[in-house]
Amino acid sequence: MTETPNLSGRIALVTGASRGIGYQIAKQMAAAGAHVIAVARTVGGLEDLDDEIKAAGGQATLVPLDLTDMGGIDRLGGAINERWGKLDILVANAGVLGVIAPIGHVEAKVFEKVMAVNVTSTWRMIRSVDPLLRKSDAGRAILLSSGVAHSARAFWAPYAASKAAVEVLGRSWADETRNMPLRVNCVNPGATRTAMRAQAMPGENPDTLPTPAEIAAKILPLASPTLRETGMLFEAREERFVTYRDPE
Repeated sequence: MTETPNLSGRIALVTGASRGIGYQIAKQMAAAGAHVIAVARTVGGLEDLDDEIKAAGGQATLVPLDLTDMGGIDRLGGAINERWGKLDILVANAGVLGVIAPIGHVEAKVFEKVMAVNVTSTWRMIRSVDPLLRKSDAGRAILLSSGVAHSARAFWAPYAASKAAVEVLGRSWADETRNMPLRVNCVNPGATRTAMRAQAMPGENPDTLPTPAEIAAKILPLASPTLRETGMLFEAREERFVTYRDPE
């Protein structure tokens, strides 16, 4: 499925674009022809991304924004509407790990930050850009999840719960828009050579993992205007869609 889609003339918003998978998705979408709205807290990372995109002949708009600034997310939607009048692609990639610890040992401020960044800001972004994606002839939303959303692994409770919530938000949104051109899918990128992975698995050899660029290339086709799937989970490393099963 790793055929690069033609994104010429399309407007793509990527959160968490200053490093890791988000950085590479933004870079590859720009190379495929999209104008990328790159959102992240780290200005230096955004500037590096902008330099790479421009050097390759692409275009980007940088938005330094902390996603706990909910009002800022609202204003971003308004600014996109004013400048472009629509949005074609949303990649909700930004997220924080929190801590790997017994659930009873997690500090309240850590749990609340994980939920604010991973869940509340994702909902707020959806709310902000949903009207803009509906104006696109082929709106695409890609929500980054994790395998732990389904495994309920010991010590991963806050992060796992946050990603399970993101998937339910995405599935509900997909069901609401099923009869529209908008397509909404969640992605499990799998273990990837990122700073977050190193934080979670400090003893792991990163050379055994695929790079963010390799995983981004597998995710990129979900932004294609020809995509038909919606309301599904995409297993990036295996390049396959999984259909959710609702309880009978």
